[in-house]
Parts: sequence; C-alpha cells; structure tokens
Amino acid sequence: MMSTLQQHAPALLIAIPLFAAFSMPLVGKNPGFRKMWTIVLMTLTSLTGLMLACSVFRDGSIVYVFGAADASQALAEGSGFPIRIMFTIDAMSALMTIIIAILAFAVTLYSLAADGGHSGLEGFYSLLFLMVAGALGMVNTGDLFNFFVFLEVASLSGAALAAFRIDKGVAVEAGLKYALISGLGGLSVLVAIGLLYSQYNALNIAELAARIQFTRLDMIAFVLLAVPLAMKCGAVPMHFWTPDTYAAAPSSVTAFLVVTSQASLYALFRICFTLFGDPAAINIAVFGWFIVALGVLSMFVGVTMAIPQKDVKRLMAYHAISQTGYMLLGVGVGLAVLGNAKALGDYGMTSMSGGLFHIINHAIYKGLLFLTAGAVFYRIGTRNLNRMGGLGHTMPVTMICFIAGALAIAGIPPFNGFASKLLIYESVFAFNPFIAIVAMLVSILTLASFVKVFHSMFMGPRQPDHGEVREAPRPMVIGMALLAVLVILFGLIPTAVVESIIRPAAEALLDRAGYIATVLGGP
Repeated sequence: MMSTLQQHAPALLIAIPLFAAFSMPLVGKNPGFRKMWTIVLMTLTSLTGLMLACSVFRDGSIVYVFGAADASQALAEGSGFPIRIMFTIDAMSALMTIIIAILAFAVTLYSLAADGGHSGLEGFYSLLFLMVAGALGMVNTGDLFNFFVFLEVASLSGAALAAFRIDKGVAVEAGLKYALISGLGGLSVLVAIGLLYSQYNALNIAELAARIQFTRLDMIAFVLLAVPLAMKCGAVPMHFWTPDTYAAAPSSVTAFLVVTSQASLYALFRICFTLFGDPAAINIAVFGWFIVALGVLSMFVGVTMAIPQKDVKRLMAYHAISQTGYMLLGVGVGLAVLGNAKALGDYGMTSMSGGLFHIINHAIYKGLLFLTAGAVFYRIGTRNLNRMGGLGHTMPVTMICFIAGALAIAGIPPFNGFASKLLIYESVFAFNPFIAIVAMLVSILTLASFVKVFHSMFMGPRQPDHGEVREAPRPMVIGMALLAVLVILFGLIPTAVVESIIRPAAEALLDRAGYIATVLGGP
C-alpha cells in the first residue's frame, strides 16, 4: 500500500487538492465539517508533497507518466519522442514543492480563524485548493502546455481570492488588475509555446531542449516566456500589480500569492537553464545579465518605494518585490558565468545556492510577516501604521513572530535571511563588487524600514479607539508560530539545509544534459 502511494505521489499531489476544490461546494455548507475537511485534505496534500520531495532528494529525479506504467511507454517506438503527459521532478522541483507544502499548510490553518467570519467560505476554500494545485503543477510538470494550464489555474483562482473581501470595490479592482495582467502574461506564454511547437513538433521541455536550434523565432519565444514570468514574480519594472493585489487580498491569500509568484520565478529559471541554457550554442551571459539587471532594479526600487508607505501590507508588498531581487541576482550571476567553468566553480555555484536558499527563506519569513499584519488587522480593523500603536502589550505572540520575520528579512543573524544573503553577498562581490554593495545597502534600508514598522505597530501608548485588544485566535497563532520556528531553525542550521536540499537543487538546475537524459534516456 505504502509503495503504491509513493509510486503515484506525483499524481496524488495534484489529485488531492483538485478533489478538495471540487468537493468543497458539496460538503462545505456545514462550518464544522468544512473546517475538518479543509485541514485534513490540505494536510494530506502537504504530506504528499514532502514525501515526494524526500524521495527525490534520497533517490534522484522522478519521471511520472500519466496513463502509462513507466516512462518507457511514453516514448514513441524507436524515436524516444515523448507522447504522454509527464511530471519531471528533479531536486529543483522538489525544493519548490517543499516551499508550497509548508506554506499551504500554515496558511490554511491560519485562515480557519482569520477568514472564518466571512460568508461563502466553501468558495474561498475551493479557490485556495485550486491555487495550491496550480502552483504544484507549475513546478512539477515537464510539459510546456501543461505548465500554461497550471499557470492559468493558479492565476485565475488567485485573482478571485484577491477580490474575496470586496472592500468597497478596492479588492475587486485589485483582483481584476491581477486577472488582467495574468491573462496578458498567459497569452504571451501561449504564443511562445506555439512558436516552439511549430518548429519542433514537441511540448515536452526535455524534448524541446534536445532539439532547440536557437533560431530567431526561438529568441522571440524566449522573450515571450521570460517577460511575463518576470512580471508574475513581481520583478521591476513589471511590478505594478504587486502592491495593489498583495495589499487588498486577505493576508492568508497574500502569503500564498508570494508562493505562486515564486513558482513563476522557478519557471523563469527553468526556461533559462534547462531550455535555453546551452553555453556552447548561445551567449548565455546575456541572459544572465538580463536576470541580474532585473534583480538589482527590483532590490533598490522595491525598498525605496516601501519606506514612505503607511499601509503596512502595501509596505510589505514592496519589500516582497525587493527580496525577489536577491533571488534574481543570486541565480542570475550563476547564469551569467555558466559558460565559464572556473568562475562557476569559484563563486557561481555559491551565488546560485544563495539565490535558491533565499527563495525558501523568503517564502517563510515574508509569509510570516503577512500573517502577522493580518492578525493585527483582524483585531483592530486597520492597516494604517499611523492608527496603530501599543499592540505589544496585548498581542505579545504576534509581536514576537513579527520580530522574527523582520530580523530575517533585514538579514540579521541568526535568522534565516542572514544565511542566504551572506552567500549572495560573498559570491556577488567576486562577480561585481558594486552590485554587492547595492545589495548590502538595500538590507540596511530594509532594517530601517522594519524598525519604523515595529515601533508604529507594537510600541508606544495604546490607541484609545481600538478598545480591548486581545491576542489573535489560536489557529492564527499556530500558523504564525510554525513559520517563526522555521525562520529560526533555518538560520541556526544553514549548512545542513544548504547541503541537503539547496545545493542539490542548484546542481539539478545546472545539469541540463542530465534533465534531458532523465526523460529521453541515454548517458
């Protein structure tokens, strides 16, 4: 029984949240049963994801073929051409699956109290499960068209969830904006897929990577893929949707929107390294500098726009943009030196490890910060920093969780953000000292910004118009505490985390030939 479950874990990873999503309108009318149904099925989804990731890190990449007993049955007779839908799960996909699994569980637990007072919750949880299924499909599929399908599932459900509270039309406007940019981005991705399919008669990523000739049409397809994916992850100058959507959405949704943005970031890296990452055939350094430039712009513009904000969630949204810049910078440096074996060995691999480590760290501490902001809003009904104050007296657990997230995002030891930023600082300094100095300056400004936020929210006298304020409900506290523990744990044992899951993910991203061989066979 257990071996069968492990064998079909990739299918269950999508089937469980889809089953939950479509069954929720039927079983979700009873509040007590809805809560139980939600937490049980999200727990199963997260455990399946963690089990699958552990299997990949222990035994190597997994190729799962839908509708066939094994991978060999998915290859056309004598040609090695994939003819079925495949999930190709390497260490990079497994890392992203871990991130989604952790945040999905914490967010769901938190939402049971944070969003429990609203109507239409069976629809809310249907959409949440659809967004989880979409994100998991994006990071595990080995097929470009199916990636597009999962991207649309995650985008449309995310847009609907962003508009869930309506908020006098503000949330609806944010949801429509997210739906519009997601629709335009999805159309661009679909056109790029069409260009590649018209030339190579293939949709499987490994097959395309093996056949690609780097023609002018291929370069157009790269731009049509890279730009919308960079927009979806919130990179400057395509970040305009992020503050509005992140600020208006329920905090539980915002925390998971960060993860779906990172799924788009994963896709950008997969396209750059696996599909187009052949330094013998193309000047890959140009791609690398493109990613580095996006990273530097995102870091600096994000933090400078965050400082004057008065809406705490809008401020955190701009910081999310800034932190995405560190991920782009770290992995971009690795891509820029991909054709230089010495530079890749000296600092390129370390830079990539720092960028990928920052993805999981950012998901945890930024998710935590959005949840703490949501807890404050839940109790006092405002996101305006000028109308807060003194909450540390009555919400001590929320305050402690906020401190852990704030110190992590600012890169202060021993929290997890410091560990990944240190890897980025050291390696990027070897690549370009000026860029490393910019990255450190951004961290200083981030710290200054969150000192202001901490003082405005938790210090000083209590605001008289807040009335009696209590700590957040227990499910919200447990969701926040889970992420806070991981923030501290990853900061205390960074070497173990890097060696066990981060470096294998970086090596998998670099191993283009290995990815192709895993699917198509051969050495």
